[in-house]
Amino acid sequence: MEPSSHGALLLKWALYIPLALLATSHLSSAASDPLSSRHLLLNQLAQWRRSRFGPGPETAAAWVLCFLAASVCSAGGVGGGSLFLPILNLVAGLSLKRATTFSAFMVAAGSLSNVLYTLLVMRRGQLSSPLINYEIALLSQPCMLLGVSAGVVCNLMFPEWLITVSFAAFLACCTYKTFGAGLRCWEEETKEIGRVIMSGSSGGAHDHQPLLVDGARQGEEGNGSSGIPLKDLVVLLFIWLCFFLLHALLGDKHGKGVIHIRPCGVAYWLITLSQIPLALVFTAYILYKKKKPQLQNHEHADEKGRKEKASIEALPVFVFPSAALLTGVLSGLFGIGGGLLLNPVLLQIGVPPQTAASTSTFMVLFSASMSMVQYIILGMDGINQALIYAAICLVASVFGLVIMERAIRQSGRVSLIVFLVGGVMALSTLIISSFGAVDVWKEYTSGEYMGFKLLC
Repeated sequence: MEPSSHGALLLKWALYIPLALLATSHLSSAASDPLSSRHLLLNQLAQWRRSRFGPGPETAAAWVLCFLAASVCSAGGVGGGSLFLPILNLVAGLSLKRATTFSAFMVAAGSLSNVLYTLLVMRRGQLSSPLINYEIALLSQPCMLLGVSAGVVCNLMFPEWLITVSFAAFLACCTYKTFGAGLRCWEEETKEIGRVIMSGSSGGAHDHQPLLVDGARQGEEGNGSSGIPLKDLVVLLFIWLCFFLLHALLGDKHGKGVIHIRPCGVAYWLITLSQIPLALVFTAYILYKKKKPQLQNHEHADEKGRKEKASIEALPVFVFPSAALLTGVLSGLFGIGGGLLLNPVLLQIGVPPQTAASTSTFMVLFSASMSMVQYIILGMDGINQALIYAAICLVASVFGLVIMERAIRQSGRVSLIVFLVGGVMALSTLIISSFGAVDVWKEYTSGEYMGFKLLC
């Protein structure tokens, strides 16, 4: 072989060997690294597509589902947080922490839309719209906010399996009771419609109307000609502000708040325990102020008005604060909004369905708005996205109210609200219990501690 051919062969191998070594090292590194360069490139392209072309199909699907959930929950007087969380977590792909903050915005927006719609309809004089019982809200709000704080403490201490079992059992019982109340209301409405038909077409129009306007007349008798008691609203706002300042001072579990307070320190417990006398003072003051006007109104009320209020006024004065305290504790313990638990409680007490739905939504507005403002102060991420979801719920809430109002007007059955609340409760029981069961199974298989935890 000629020397020139030997030189060309050596030069060829000198070029091939480094290239082969480089390719081998690149393949081995790609095989050992779980995030290969191809995966990194795909992730970068996906991020660029989302920032360039807007939301993907998952976000659009989450928007549609949130719109439907907000419509149904608003019509039944339920906040909807138990339905928003699975949608945001499973469909939109948000973390559970971010989904919780977004849910507070959505519940607050839906409740605000519901309350504003109710107030505007009241001013136009449409008596068939559901009205807010401000006296129930005023009596219940301090104890409900106190109960939420106590429930959050219990949530930190109780094991996950106990919370899941308690939630499933309690909500299943409430669902059964709610459907039972709906059936009784349906039977009464059927009897009333039968009496209207038997009495003839001439008296039917006059006898059929009270099925829709009893709650409105009851609200007008208690609230005066304007329908909006400004003094009660001022007291409610003052209660909200006092509890909000306490929560803002406490901050989160890491001590991040308006001022730095060491968790479980002396100042922490003083501020936490100060909620008890604050709620008691507010409740005692409200009971004292409301007792005399209620007696005067009862003396001047007509026979029909006394019959409409008899089931509520016959109850002891501490029924509503006690029920609100229990509802708040369970709400904080289970990590859901108070509307899902408060609405069936009001129905069992004897509050008319339309009044129960509107009053429950009105009270949820205060608790959800407090959580929303706290998240903003603590520096949450993704406020713009949260506002988009809130705007969707704002519109969906009015849509659900209009549809439900038309359905009640055409059918003459207010019990539709009761069945809707029961359906939302049944669906929430299934969803949240399933999520809790999965979390408990993960704790069990991973060998984590499943007993009671220390608060500090």
